Amino acid sequence: MDRQPSWNPPEDSGIAIRFVEANGLTFEVAEAGPVESDHLALCLHGFPELHYSWRHQIPLLAAKGYRVWAPNMRGYGASDRPGAVRNYALDHLTQDIAALIEASGAKKVTLVAHDWGAIVAWMFAILKLRPLERLVIMNVPHPMCSIREIGKWRQFRKSWYIFFFQLPKLPETVLARRTAGSIIASSACNRANFGPEIRAVYDAAAARTGARQAMVNYYRALLRHQDVVDPGDYRVEVPTLMVWGEEDVAIDIHCLDGTQEWVPDLTIERLPGVSHWVQQDAPGAVNDILERWLPGGA
Repeated sequence: MDRQPSWNPPEDSGIAIRFVEANGLTFEVAEAGPVESDHLALCLHGFPELHYSWRHQIPLLAAKGYRVWAPNMRGYGASDRPGAVRNYALDHLTQDIAALIEASGAKKVTLVAHDWGAIVAWMFAILKLRPLERLVIMNVPHPMCSIREIGKWRQFRKSWYIFFFQLPKLPETVLARRTAGSIIASSACNRANFGPEIRAVYDAAAARTGARQAMVNYYRALLRHQDVVDPGDYRVEVPTLMVWGEEDVAIDIHCLDGTQEWVPDLTIERLPGVSHWVQQDAPGAVNDILERWLPGGA
């Protein structure tokens, strides 16, 4: 396994890369903030990203007093890459989060998550695997809203790639040609934020042995292993913030409708002119929202 970090943070960023053992795997983690803080802000990235996608938010969270961990999720960067599709089902992914929390030793946890990280974060909060102080979700709907909307053409036509990813080998071939960095940049609204040096970080990580297969396996497991967790009533009982870039090419804005039925303590912040890659596309606006909504990490 290649343990060379997938990102080398600037020396003045206050961010360090460490490796953490959790749930039988080794995770590459970007860490910042006061080590004595017992309040962990755990930031979960999406497809086809890395912990690097939180580079604008990590310093803010650290300055607010949180101990910040942004792991590369299983299969990404220098984190371990188990091979079988079954290893990427939600029971394993949510247990990764529980194990990372245990490894941190934190007494309080705030989850901050985007895209696939947000799928895992929603389920983690629904299953109540560990207590949470707050939940921040970016550009992924509550699971019940997803289930409702996938049956409607407006969302089904945007979700074509999920079904394409079920094919053997071909998705990995396509991802090798249309690289991770170009996928992100091509659907961003503020493309100046995704220059060649930014795209290169994602491209290099995706080019590691087995990385593309691991990334696609998340989607394969989503459809093939749907019954590995029991969500019960799907309710989220912690204060929840949803930050939503309105120009999302993959997820229809109607997926926000009705969220409060399952999330009674809900705040929604919509950002017009911002893409699915919200925390990178509009880092200033997202940080302003986080600054207002999150209490200090003490």
